[in-house]
This record gives sequence, C-alpha cells and structure tokens, in this order.
Amino acid sequence: MATTTPLRDLSHNGGSRLARREALTFYLLISPWLLGLLIFVLGPITASLGFSFTRWDLLTAPVAVGLRNYTRMLDDRFFWQSLSVTVRYTLMYVPSELIGGLLLALLMNQVGARGIRSLRTIYYMPSVLSGVAFVVVWMWLFHPEAGLINATLAMVGIRGPRWLTDPNTALTALWLMSLWGLGRTAIIYLAGLRGIPKELYEAAAIDGAGVSQSFWRITLPMLTPAIFFNLVLSIISTFQTFTSAFVATNGGPLDATLFYVLYLYRKAFQDFQMGYASALAWVLFLIILGLTLLVVRSGQWWVYYEGEQR
Repeated sequence: MATTTPLRDLSHNGGSRLARREALTFYLLISPWLLGLLIFVLGPITASLGFSFTRWDLLTAPVAVGLRNYTRMLDDRFFWQSLSVTVRYTLMYVPSELIGGLLLALLMNQVGARGIRSLRTIYYMPSVLSGVAFVVVWMWLFHPEAGLINATLAMVGIRGPRWLTDPNTALTALWLMSLWGLGRTAIIYLAGLRGIPKELYEAAAIDGAGVSQSFWRITLPMLTPAIFFNLVLSIISTFQTFTSAFVATNGGPLDATLFYVLYLYRKAFQDFQMGYASALAWVLFLIILGLTLLVVRSGQWWVYYEGEQR
C-alpha cells in the first residue's frame, strides 16, 4: 500500500496537468470565434435591446424614452402594413417550398436515371448564387414589355401582367422569384429519403402495397424530421426577407412589397431612428421565437423519429 499510493498520486497529478493543458489549448484555439461572438453578435444584440428604450439618431447621444418605441407601433400604419405583407408572403411561400421541395427531391431521388447527377447540380445551383444577381435576372424576366415571361405569354395571345410594377401582382412576382431556390430544401429532403431503409419498401411490396400506399405509410412519416427542419428554417427566412424586395421593388408599388425587415432598414438607415428600429427588431425576434416554439411544440404530435416509443 505504501508503494502504490505515491504512484497513484503522480498519475492523478499528471492527468490533471494534461487535462488543464488540453483545456487551455482548446480555449486558445476557439478564442477568435469567442471574441467574434462576443464583439459582433452578443454585443450588438445586447446594445440593441438597450437602444430600443431610447430615441437615437446615430449622431447625438441616446435619450431614454421608456416603452414609447413599442407603444408607437400600435399607431404606426407602416408597421402593420409591413407585418401584413410579411405574413401573407410567409403563408404563400412556406407551403409551396415544403411541397415543391419534396416533389423535387422525389424527382432527384430516382437512382440510376440518366443524367440524374447533373439534374441535382442544376437544381441546387440557384441556392448558392448571389441574392442580388438572381433578383436582377428575374427583374429582366418580369419586365412588362421586354421580359421573357410576358413575351412568351404574348405568343399564345395572353396579355401578361405588369408584375413588379402592379400592386396586385408585385408580391406574387416576388413569391414566384423565390421558388427558384427550392434546391436547398430539396437537398435536405433528399438526405432524408436516402436515410429511409429499403427493407421497409420491400416488406410493403411483399404485403401488396402500391406506390401511393408506400409514400403515405412509409416515405412521408419517415421524412417528418426533415419536414420539421425545413418548416422552421422556412418560417425564419421568410420573416427576414429583405434582398428581393429591396433590389426589385424597394417596397413598392404603393407599399405592396414593404416587408418587415425592409421597413426596419428604412427606419434605421434612412430615417435615422435607430431606437425605433431596435424596437422593431426585438418585436420581430419575439414573433419568430413564438412561431418557432409553436412549431417545436406541435412536433410531438406529427414528427416521427426512428426508434422512438409512442
């Protein structure tokens, strides 16, 4: 006993020093990321919360106004207009992205089909292109006189709408424009489809199940985690829509495409009402948080995880 105790203590001390050295090395290596998180993320977030209770024009010192920025929204017509536009766009885009991405993923999942790899690349390419670049391309396509879409409609005797210059069709045009990026959603669905065991389809075929039954009884339930993930991402991204509206319409015509983030941008960097813009940002955060928590809470009734006990 007298000979083993010192050896055990040395082993313990050596292990502690090694653990401390590894921990120190770890924190040194991630320190650039931690500093970036503190300085460029958590710092501005905390500052914006403080600014939301002030009146600040970026040039003079902030003046505390309490909850005035938040109560001001109740009488702000443009706040309600921007929120209405964003909600309507979300209701248009989210279902179409979930369903369209799923159909696209089913098409790209055809193993052995000729040219399927090239097809996957083509469909995914718009998802990695610059947002401004593809918006400019679509502005040319939607041009009421020289645009390809209206020119094609004219060939079959249909008079095309004015798209981005008409308040009745501008939001629809932005929605159609956004569907060009379905490849991102489809790739996530495709990963989910590849994770479904083939044995399930083989067993279903033996039992006499057709393609439709296999889809509703196997494919769709097994894809619910991917659907859940895409749903959350889609809601968050649509409530943060900015680039397409800013470049294509700048909120017009007649505020028909005045998205929430675009209105926030105007208040912050055009009207120099940074305090009010900060309050708008926190209201948007609470809206997105509430919707995300609602989706997460509902997931217990419709999201299926393999091996989970029900």
